[in-house]
Amino acid sequence: AVLRRAASGGGGQRPGQGSESARSQALEPSLLRFLVCPLSKRPLRYEEATNELINEELGIAYPIIDGIPHMIPEAARTTKKKPSAEDPKQP
Repeated sequence: AVLRRAASGGGGQRPGQGSESARSQALEPSLLRFLVCPLSKRPLRYEEATNELINEELGIAYPIIDGIPHMIPEAARTTKKKPSAEDPKQP
């Protein structure tokens, strides 16, 4: 659906003039089987609540904006703090 809409010109709307529902558009579920993290090359998990693609292993989340995954490492946010091997608090 996302590819068809892009090929058809987005329904006649110019970029930046979409409705609010288009801005919060979720990821097309069928895309998940093709998308992998650009850093680890591992599959990603879709988190519907935050509309992000999550890499559990690296603890990062890629945002999905207007139904398009922004899988640029600089665009990712940290989801958890990774324990350091030098952390004295670790047992």
